Amino acid sequence: MKKLEKITPQQEDFAKWYTDVIKNGDLMAYGSSKGAIIFKPLSFGIWDNIRKIADEKFKEKDVANVYLPLLIPEGLLQKEKDHLEGFNPELATVTEVGGKKLAEKFFIRPTS
Repeated sequence: MKKLEKITPQQEDFAKWYTDVIKNGDLMAYGSSKGAIIFKPLSFGIWDNIRKIADEKFKEKDVANVYLPLLIPEGLLQKEKDHLEGFNPELATVTEVGGKKLAEKFFIRPTS
């Protein structure tokens, strides 16, 4: 059985508390690249239930779902640069595809 780590009090540091809870609950693991999180089956089940409830509420209010692209061109991202200050150092960048250099950089969307 896995030994639980100390959980930071929520009032002390909310972000650390959240990370402690989801790690101790075996809901996630870190992927091999910075910022990549692997959502384990239990957390995906929780998310699936949240999504189902949200979808029902959206339908009641006649709100449509939308999927956004994963890759955002640099030119479009620059229009929103004021909103990206906190994300900028960690944005994953795509500069070539299939060995061919792209005319414009693309960034992986900073939020899901």
